[in-house]
Amino acid sequence: MILRAALVDMDGTIWESPLRMAALRQELGLPQDGRPILHAIADLPRGERERATQALQDHEAHAVDRGALRPGTTELLRFLRRRNLRCALITNNSRRSVDLVLARHPLPFDLVFTRDDGPLKPDPQAFLLPLARLGVPPEEAIAIGDSHFDLQAAVGAGIREVILVQPAEWMRGFFPPGARPREVPTLREAQALIVSLLDGR
Repeated sequence: MILRAALVDMDGTIWESPLRMAALRQELGLPQDGRPILHAIADLPRGERERATQALQDHEAHAVDRGALRPGTTELLRFLRRRNLRCALITNNSRRSVDLVLARHPLPFDLVFTRDDGPLKPDPQAFLLPLARLGVPPEEAIAIGDSHFDLQAAVGAGIREVILVQPAEWMRGFFPPGARPREVPTLREAQALIVSLLDGR
């Protein structure tokens, strides 16, 4: 098959973060409703919304300080570049967090798209806007993530190939009907799977 771009998630996919959104939601009294945490925060009264937003930013900053690249990240990105795939980092995290991560680990992304740059996943535009900038149609892209947000955005954008790295079991209830992501335990297995897709095996 023809693949010209890879859309790669950050937290939980290439970045091992100590931040657990389910625990933060519980701390903030937010429902576990399958929506992005920022959407749930936006529904709060103004005072509570400001406190919750600050708590999220504080937890994200802590996660950047304590996080680490997942094994296989550098090898995967090098492989994708060798196979002439454009690589975009697409995350619901902040531009500040991403800039701090990439300052420590200068990964070879052609494009970085954060929540400060456009819609959050699962909005398909979170994938379609970066693809338009890369000049690649959705059918020639692959999405690599770890959550239902990545899968929902990919399905909505018309991206046929989606690799999920160890999605949490509770997320399956939010998978789009009929979606068949390819699930792998590690990024090394993700790379092997992309090799087979590119080579038509």
